Order: sequence, then C-alpha cells, then structure tokens
Amino acid sequence: MKLIVNKSLFENVISSMQPFLDKKDASSITSHVYLEVSQDSLIIKSTDYEIGLKVVINDITDFTNGKATVNGVNLLGIIRRLKNDNISIQTLENGQLEIKQSRSNFKLPMYNPEEFPQFPQMQQLNKLDINIVNIINSMKKITPSIDNNNPKYELNGALIDIKESKINFVSTDTRRLSVAQLNNTTNAQAQLIIPKKAVIEISKIFLNDEITVSYDETNLVVNSSHVQFFTKLINGKFPDYQRIIPTSLKFNLHIPKDEFIESIKLVTSLFANIKISFSNDKIVFESLDEESEAKTQLDIGLSISEDFYIAVNSKYLLDFLSQVNHETFKLGFNSSNLPFYLEDDKFFTIIMPIILEK
Repeated sequence: MKLIVNKSLFENVISSMQPFLDKKDASSITSHVYLEVSQDSLIIKSTDYEIGLKVVINDITDFTNGKATVNGVNLLGIIRRLKNDNISIQTLENGQLEIKQSRSNFKLPMYNPEEFPQFPQMQQLNKLDINIVNIINSMKKITPSIDNNNPKYELNGALIDIKESKINFVSTDTRRLSVAQLNNTTNAQAQLIIPKKAVIEISKIFLNDEITVSYDETNLVVNSSHVQFFTKLINGKFPDYQRIIPTSLKFNLHIPKDEFIESIKLVTSLFANIKISFSNDKIVFESLDEESEAKTQLDIGLSISEDFYIAVNSKYLLDFLSQVNHETFKLGFNSSNLPFYLEDDKFFTIIMPIILEK
C-alpha cells in the first residue's frame, strides 16, 4: 500500500477516529486504525467492536492498492507534529508502516489487516425514514437524562420508540424522564436502545449531510456519502416510561424562560439544590444550602388558587431549559413533593423532587 495525502485532511479524519479506538489494550487490533487504498480512494476505519466509524478520502495521489493497520493514538501523535503539507504513507516488507514528509521519517508496527473486525452489511438492515436534523435535535434534548454506569444497562442508553403515528426519543436516569417526539408516517413499529456514547458521536459526526439510517436487532448504522457509523444496540427492555407520564395536571403555568434561568443561577452559585415557591403573584427561589443563604424573587402573575413549591437539583431544570426554543415554557404540577412536568413544544421532562418536610 502506498499513497500521498494532505496532512490536514488526514489529521482531521484520524482525529475523528479516536473515540472509536480501544485505548485500554494497545496489543488489541481494535487499538489500531485500518487503512485501505482501493481504486482511487483511501478507506479509514476504527472500531472497538461496540461502535465504529469509516471515512472515505477521495483526494489521494501516487497510490498503490493495499491494506494496513497502525496504532491510532500513535499515528495521530505523529501527524499532529508534521507541517501542513502533503505526507507520504506506505507499507514496508518488514511489517511496518512508514510515514514521511520532507526530511521527517517515522515507522510504526502493523497488525494483520485481514483480522480487523467487519462492519455490518447494509443489505441485511431495515431502513429508518427520519430526517437527520430531527434525529440530532431530538437526541440532544434527551442526552442529559441518559444514565451512566447503571446496573440496569438499558438505562445507559436512549430509547427510540417507533409507534404507529409518532416516534419517541426517551431517556431516564431514574431521577427524571425526558421525551422528545416526532411524527411517524412510514416507519414500522420498533424499539431501539442506543448507547449514550453513540448518541453523542452521532450528534458530532452528522450535521446536515444526506444520510440513511438503518438497523436490525443488533446494530444501528448511519451512512452519508463518505462516512459510515455503526453502533451495537443495547440488548434489554427499556422501562415502561409511559406509566410515569401524568394523565392530568392540576395546574399548568407558562413561565418566562430567561427570567427563570437568571433567578436559578443567582441562588445556585454555591449549592445546586434549590426550593422554588409559587404563589399567586410571585415565584421565590431559595438555596437549600444549610450553611449559607441565597434568595431571590420573580414578580409574576400566576393566577393560581393555592401555593405550592418544588425542591430540586437545579441542574435538572437548567438541562431542560437549555433546550427550550421559545420565550416561555410550561410547568405542570399536582402538589408539592410530587413529580412535576416541564414542556416545550414536543419535548417534555418529568422530574422527581427532593422531598422536604412540610
């Protein structure tokens, strides 16, 4: 294998491969990136078996077909130190990969490229007809509520729940439930649980590209003209989230977003947990820090017949409010010390409060 490629272009691709490498075991082939020159293109792949990325570079010269693997971390370390000019890459008969630029010369050991893991075959997958912008926007809204290292492994991912007339993107960390909804007209009913890492990478890799999304019982695959991404799906049964969604709410308030955020940030500079009290003509924000006092008030007409409060980790509120697209949002409640409901258009979050003695 032999080729000449632009340094900046190659560096960007190798950098994008880093999250997909197995960095815990440098002796594993999954710590390597896979390089293949075929016809007039360079194919670059990286995978830790659970998640993978393939990128095709068409802009190469002086090439000879062939395959190679090389440690992805070490390769990026070398490329980053080179000047912004073309670099030459070729395999050597002694089992090394040579990287050259001007008078600089580096050699790294290779593994057998035939042993590199296979990516899912597209012809065996079902197509998912959802616009990529809608997928990314929905995933961004629910990502903060995805749990980390939960023994119930399915909670460490986002559920795509495809129903007859709508598609729900769902996540929960057991303290809150987030749901973003899209309309469905063509997709068959299914449930897919995508790992949190994959959710984050999809949002970074694909922006406005023309893409296709495919899946089977094991994998989800996202393709654009020059990029292929895949992730193993989480094998498990997501909790019955719909039973948590309230069927009715005693009060629904429409709150100005910016003033609400400003008030929260004022009283949470030292301590995250807060109490927010609602009455007919004001909202009072208080820190729950026992060692200091922080309090502010928002004068607003709410037209409610009884006072109530919520006690909550302010991060949960700010995570939701950061995704609100309108000047106001809806806050629904039945009583103090019960879960409360936040909504903006087709995105809502239900939060378990901190229980305070009345």
